[in-house]
Amino acid sequence: MIYSFRNDYSSIAHPKVLERLMECKDEQNIGYGEDYHSDNAKKYIKEKLGKDSDIYFLVGGTQANTIVISSVLKPYEAVIAVESGHINVHETGAVEGQGHKIITIKGKNGKIVLDEVKKILDTHMPTHMALPKMIYISLSTEIGTIYSLEELKEIYEFCKCHELYLFLDGARLASGMVASNITYSDLANYTDVFYIGGTKNGGYLGEAVVFNNKEISKNFDYAQKHYGALMAKGFVSAIPFEVLMQGNLYLEIGKKENECAAYLQNGLKELGYKFLSDSVTNQIFPIIPKDMFPILEERYGVELWEVLDTKYYAIRFVTSFTTTIENCQEVLDFLKEYHCDWFLFHFL
Repeated sequence: MIYSFRNDYSSIAHPKVLERLMECKDEQNIGYGEDYHSDNAKKYIKEKLGKDSDIYFLVGGTQANTIVISSVLKPYEAVIAVESGHINVHETGAVEGQGHKIITIKGKNGKIVLDEVKKILDTHMPTHMALPKMIYISLSTEIGTIYSLEELKEIYEFCKCHELYLFLDGARLASGMVASNITYSDLANYTDVFYIGGTKNGGYLGEAVVFNNKEISKNFDYAQKHYGALMAKGFVSAIPFEVLMQGNLYLEIGKKENECAAYLQNGLKELGYKFLSDSVTNQIFPIIPKDMFPILEERYGVELWEVLDTKYYAIRFVTSFTTTIENCQEVLDFLKEYHCDWFLFHFL
């Protein structure tokens, strides 16, 4: 393999995160998140939010999604998500395994459509159907698209009007924020709960769950322990955020990822490739002849995203903090040569 574009968590961590971890290797810390690393990370996050939100450090995205939804909702309450939403497709039924129905709706460009949510609310049958109580969205979405600040405000205001909670999945938040006009303070003001992804944004692990609505964060630490997610070595999951959230490193990583993805996407467009979505973040989805997939998979680790028909696949390239413009150019150079060889073989 030349370079892996399979995902944004193939490498251990950003060098600055690893440096900080090694600085702390001989420390002895208090357990269960009561250490100074956790305190520092929370302080840096709150400074960016401009709000005294409740913050908890978990290990991964599926864990964060499942525990947040399970702790906030009553057993008979449901969460609304688009059909392509991560909790619906890529989490092995984790949320529904805890007894909470995911009500799926058709999205537009991977995003929530409030008219579709309204249909769910209008056709809800009291007592006999799971009660919709939360809307789940992602920044960025599963297909690399983003919400604007205006869209986020509209969804949040809709939630308040209909007594729903808004939960934003921030597994790829750095990339999503850089591509949008949404700031940390916007996330604090226009969501009930969200999380800052570390695993896919330069950390070796970790997601920082941020509760802006303190009515729903009460006793979350009990839920964390109940679901086996309260780490004895809690400082290990806090250290990445101590680094990423001090200064502007987190968004700098997102900026680099997006620049590399845009370079690759523009180059592929110049070669004539079409795309599954208009991604502006670090995931891009070119459409290729299916015969090309094994070649690109072996060479660049790309994933099959969707079988479009008998001839064409949509595949996924993902850029990360390790990706360089040179990595992207190598792909483009290879494809130029590949197409030249294909033309010579078939027509000369």
